[in-house]
Amino acid sequence: MEINPAVTFKHDRSVMYAKRPKVLIVGAGLAGLTLGMLLHKAGIPFEIYERAAEVKPLGSAMYFNCTTANLFRQCGIYEEFVALGKYVSSIKMCNEDRELEFSVDFEGHEERYGANGYIVSRPQIYDLILRQIPKERIHLGMKVLTMEQGGNGVLIRFSDRSEAEGDILVGADGAYSAVRQGLYEKLKKTDKLPASDALPLPFSTVCLVGQTRPLSAEEFPDLAIEKSQFRNFIATDKMYTWSTSTTAQNTVCWGAILFLDEETSKENDAFRNSEWGPEAAAAMCEQVKDFPVISGGDKILTLQDLIDRSPKELISKVMLEEKVFKTWFNCRTVLIGDACHKFNPAGGVGAANAMHDAVALANHINGLPFHPVAEEIEAAFKAYKKERIDWVEKAFEHSKVFRTMAGQSISSKVTRFFVKHTPPWVMLQVERRQNTHRPQAAFLPAADDKGTVKTTPQPSLSIKTPEETEKSKTTEVV
Repeated sequence: MEINPAVTFKHDRSVMYAKRPKVLIVGAGLAGLTLGMLLHKAGIPFEIYERAAEVKPLGSAMYFNCTTANLFRQCGIYEEFVALGKYVSSIKMCNEDRELEFSVDFEGHEERYGANGYIVSRPQIYDLILRQIPKERIHLGMKVLTMEQGGNGVLIRFSDRSEAEGDILVGADGAYSAVRQGLYEKLKKTDKLPASDALPLPFSTVCLVGQTRPLSAEEFPDLAIEKSQFRNFIATDKMYTWSTSTTAQNTVCWGAILFLDEETSKENDAFRNSEWGPEAAAAMCEQVKDFPVISGGDKILTLQDLIDRSPKELISKVMLEEKVFKTWFNCRTVLIGDACHKFNPAGGVGAANAMHDAVALANHINGLPFHPVAEEIEAAFKAYKKERIDWVEKAFEHSKVFRTMAGQSISSKVTRFFVKHTPPWVMLQVERRQNTHRPQAAFLPAADDKGTVKTTPQPSLSIKTPEETEKSKTTEVV
């Protein structure tokens, strides 16, 4: 297909077959897979292209709560998710002497917001979503080289010289998105790219993450406790914070975050890479090996004990960039997840917001008319961003607060003091603002949200399918 930006023809839908737009998704991370799962349930044609020959969902633990529970319920996977996860009732903030400083508590969330929060390992949640998508829809080893879009469609070319055609292109390929870079390059040439979007991704931290093999309660007594023991450790005089959490699979997920200063930023600048891989992790393991952890018993353990019990392929080092891009779409191309907003994981909101993106975008794509033209597609993308941007910016600020709270600066110490001494009723108000956004797919049976604190309005929830739109038009004529 030859993509012609000048093509602006209008369809005569009265004489054409009812065709839904074909969606090309680049990136098989949680954002891309969640969107694929939803499009599959909506009956919208899609293909997912992943540049890696084998997808390895590296990383440590992930936290999901009431804000994704309704989505999981609608997709029929909530019970399995709960079985895979381990209930989190609090985050314990500890010092380097293995003493509890204070807790951030989550008790009562099920009553107030309809669901509790759970810790689940990254591979477990990834596999759960992956199993909801037909295997033939996912194509591995497909590195995007170029992309074209215009009035009559999108075209992407891969490194193996193959091509893919469609109506919509979704960049779900992470912080260093090839789709975003290709889109921004073209926008920059026409002076349509905001100056801030052309700047490199800023980063202030580097993270080492890992997960142990299954352990016994004798090796790590906290594993015998029904609730996940989620602990953050604040160093006395190190530019680090580190954490541990127990999972339902009897593993311990752990991580260490290095806060960069001017000198260490230069040292790590060469490591600018979106890949979660074990290659660069060994040196950082050596730096953090003596950091103390709490096992829950009499055993005096350090991160070295967890490193020794972690398969090397499950240990990785990653940059922690932070940025919300201004440009999320153009013509037939749209971005979701880390491709358009990258949060510091200290706040634990990145994965959930990627899923929220997928829900909103799926609702707007599902509401497109048959044979949508470029203007209609771009209007849907504009509505998608409008629905998401306020929540994204709030989540971005939230993640920055948690990142600051775990640091070593004066502002970090002040933040911890205020969190520690904030009255419960104030914390409850903050908590409510974060948990009233519990989005659902408009095209699936509504989940029964029993939370006493009601959800905020979701604009895309009222969007009708093209069949419903056509039916209502017919009814009006009659």
